[in-house]
Amino acid sequence: MPNCPQCQSEYVYEDRGFYICPECAYEWNPAEVTEESDELLVLDSNGTRLADGDTVTVVKDLKVKGAPKDIKQGTRVKNIRLVDGDHNIDCKIDGFGAMKLKSEFVKKL
Repeated sequence: MPNCPQCQSEYVYEDRGFYICPECAYEWNPAEVTEESDELLVLDSNGTRLADGDTVTVVKDLKVKGAPKDIKQGTRVKNIRLVDGDHNIDCKIDGFGAMKLKSEFVKKL
């Protein structure tokens, strides 16, 4: 039996063609289960899903090592690109150039 996709419990059982998890009460049809995609899931500070090409706003002042000034709260960042890693947004900020940002410091417009 597969683990529960909701809570990853191993105590799943089958009943009338459905799999049921006794720990979280989740039921699913094994025929409808799709393969997990390799798509990157990145959420902003509000929990909204981000995608390549989105425009976001910085939610707090960010200090930049080696730069004479900070990135101020409210700075708009256009055409972001999502990448895998700790800093999961690649972008270009006017006045700063190429930057890597953490998604928890931006919100989607």
